[in-house]
Amino acid sequence: MDQDLVETEKKRKRDVPIDSTLQWSQWQLLDSILPTGGFAHSFGLEAAIQSRLVSGPDDLRTFIIHLLENTGSLFLPFIYSTTTNPTLENWQELDRILNATLTNEVGRKASVSQGSSLMRVAVSVFTEVPSLKSMRDVSIASPGVVSFHHAPIFGLICGLLGMDSGTSQRAYMFMTMRDVISAATRLNLVGPMGAAVLQHRIAPLAEDLFKKWMDRPVEDACQTAPLLDTIQGCHSYLFSRLFCS
Repeated sequence: MDQDLVETEKKRKRDVPIDSTLQWSQWQLLDSILPTGGFAHSFGLEAAIQSRLVSGPDDLRTFIIHLLENTGSLFLPFIYSTTTNPTLENWQELDRILNATLTNEVGRKASVSQGSSLMRVAVSVFTEVPSLKSMRDVSIASPGVVSFHHAPIFGLICGLLGMDSGTSQRAYMFMTMRDVISAATRLNLVGPMGAAVLQHRIAPLAEDLFKKWMDRPVEDACQTAPLLDTIQGCHSYLFSRLFCS
């Protein structure tokens, strides 16, 4: 019996990939403590509250579901494409495409702000991937070549850290859900315990939306919730606001 356990343990160790330590970097990429500025944005929720589109828990749940649908349809194709092909040329091309696709100025600025922060942090933290620094240096040296949008950069980093495309796309959906529910907590729409319960209950719906929009080419990227996009665009006109977007 003991001999069987020893053999099983040996086999398990052989099956562990050489770059298994990259998993620690992958988990850190998803950690909310990573200073990328995500919690400075409400994804249009603050504007939706002030415009009376969201006024309670039921409205909040509907808002989050529509936001996740829009995230899946618009951003997952960019995550998928950069994760599967994490090269400088592909990233720069997809960044330009996304910049032309985003018509909401507030959303565009938020994407650039978060993407720039994520790239800067990733270069400093994930030093085991030196190509990240070289890509950033090349892009900064040529102003106007890229805007540093968040989704393509997230996919790029996931690809360079060895994350598979399915995990990277699901992770992006999770981060969006986590951050908007966090914003709802700070806007006093829901308490901390209620936020945790809400996130758990929406997770199966988020998984269904992920499966619906996963692994699609960039040509399929589209908006499914234009009202949310319009509401977010009004954020800069708010008289008082807590979030940047």
